[in-house]
Amino acid sequence: MSHKRIPKRKAAIAVGGVAALGAAAFLLPMANASQDNASGATTAAPKTLKATDASDLASQLQDLLGQAFAGSYYDSGKQQLVVNVISGDNNIVVQAEKAGAVVRQVQNSTSELAAVAQTLKTKATIPGTAWAVDPKTNKVVVTADSTVTGSNWDTLESTVQSLGSNMATLKKSSGTFKTLVSGGDAIFSQVQDGTVRCSLGFNVTASDGTPAFLTAGHCGVAAKDWSDSETGQPIATVDQAQFPGAGDFSLVKYNDPATQTTSDVNIGNGQTVAINQAVDATVGETVFRMGSTTGLHDGQVTGLDATVNFQSETDPNGVDTVTGLIQTNVCAEAGDSGGSLFTQDGGAVGMTSGGSGDCTSGGETFFQPVTTALQATGATLGDAGAGAGDAGATADPSATAGDENGAGDQAGGDQIGGTADPSATAGDQTGTGDETGTGDETGTGDETGTGDLSGTGADGTTSSN
Repeated sequence: MSHKRIPKRKAAIAVGGVAALGAAAFLLPMANASQDNASGATTAAPKTLKATDASDLASQLQDLLGQAFAGSYYDSGKQQLVVNVISGDNNIVVQAEKAGAVVRQVQNSTSELAAVAQTLKTKATIPGTAWAVDPKTNKVVVTADSTVTGSNWDTLESTVQSLGSNMATLKKSSGTFKTLVSGGDAIFSQVQDGTVRCSLGFNVTASDGTPAFLTAGHCGVAAKDWSDSETGQPIATVDQAQFPGAGDFSLVKYNDPATQTTSDVNIGNGQTVAINQAVDATVGETVFRMGSTTGLHDGQVTGLDATVNFQSETDPNGVDTVTGLIQTNVCAEAGDSGGSLFTQDGGAVGMTSGGSGDCTSGGETFFQPVTTALQATGATLGDAGAGAGDAGATADPSATAGDENGAGDQAGGDQIGGTADPSATAGDQTGTGDETGTGDETGTGDETGTGDLSGTGADGTTSSN
């Protein structure tokens, strides 16, 4: 991980931060409506919104519409927020349209879809499965990885079918759901059976005012003391860790209270993206992930409040269920766990939890929401004394995500040292071959969870995310 040392020991473990390209505008509950005739009747064209603004508007409309609200998603092509409503009351539609959203009437309510998820939890909590509400289809999408076979597959399939085709759908993933130890900048811990490697998510300030950072909970459960180099002395100690259960997050405090940190994400070649706020994810928005194994990648949010059933890390016949996660189609590999998920304009979205696939074939990856982790730990996003400018040049992840050769030597094309766009970089990565990646850290058998954290991967570090 990149860091600087200054008087009073400035450990600038760059968080998964990206240069702030502009502050997100706050929306009013109602957008401007236009008069279409002399009688005073009003019509409102959908507003063109940035993803972060769409998230704000979605929250406002959820409060405004109450039980009529049935989810929302961001149409990135049209830059519009689409809101699902179940009421036939035209006044409900008018209110949402005046606020600037595209309104779509759907069949299934939020409570009905929540009941579907509860049925799945009761009848089909099987290792290698996950489910989340898809607002685009107004259904619960259930995903089974390659390990779900035989009687487990039969149970899952029959459960989904019993819910009805209008309520839930079932799909197969070619990979294996696993936790992925690694992230924005690499962090390491020596345990009895080898080296655990994860990624730092975001620097924060703990509730007592001391400097700390967030990473994945399964990393904090696997090891207590963390270093910024594989053979270095520990510089931080786990204060709180949640995994499995209601989230996958850890708060890790720096041992030296004088440590000064930066609120940004290191995307390689001296480039950082300044993190300016914690934001909730919106289905359909483009997000960027930084990890110490695979570098910078981008993709879209595909589901919220996802439940993932990992093979238990301590019981071969058990399940480690994690709830409340963000589902995406962003790739990740072993060592990326805990790493930063963020928006182009500097919003902190999540930390890498786990998933299936790799950065060659793709797959699903799940993230712990930052907002939930901050609330649970009492921490606040940001540095503990140093400004983002101390981390070096700022960058745009959209410009960088495509040019990377890997976590260690991101090329970034002509973005070296300048102001880059993360979206431009995310798409140009040379691929897994140049990364520490697939051969060393992504094997399905090696990555099944925190249980593998105590083992040693092919390169001497652990192979889980």
